[in-house]
Amino acid sequence: MVDMKTTKTTQDVMDFIEQLQDPKKKEEARQLVALFSEASGWPAAMWGPSIIGFGVYDYTYESGHSGSMAATGFSPRKAAHSLYVGSSHPEVQDLLDRLGKFTMGKSCVYVKKLADIDATVLKALIQKNLALLSKSKGVTLYPSGEKK
Repeated sequence: MVDMKTTKTTQDVMDFIEQLQDPKKKEEARQLVALFSEASGWPAAMWGPSIIGFGVYDYTYESGHSGSMAATGFSPRKAAHSLYVGSSHPEVQDLLDRLGKFTMGKSCVYVKKLADIDATVLKALIQKNLALLSKSKGVTLYPSGEKK
């Protein structure tokens, strides 16, 4: 059995943000909490030591492996914010094309500063990702703290 490294914790999101050293990252993290909350309709929760997640998705692979993860979220890393917005899905390419200045990771978008991207497009990207996730086979999507 595989132990999940990233699981939901009881750490307070705002306490985590207040511990960030860079005042600009701290302010941008607050802005991202508001944007992700508005886009998803869900409150923020900590996942692992540094991911701020919104909602939960339970998944089961055809192999039988199952688990839970934040449906969407971000991590205010030192070099750039890591935005977990389903960036690898082909149906979001049009939104990525309009997002602004970023780099891509395997499963996230890296943004050095929020002024480099269009917040309206980011909100649409979050919503599109959640819609696609909710249609995925073997996935159950729900708000943080609400177990179905």
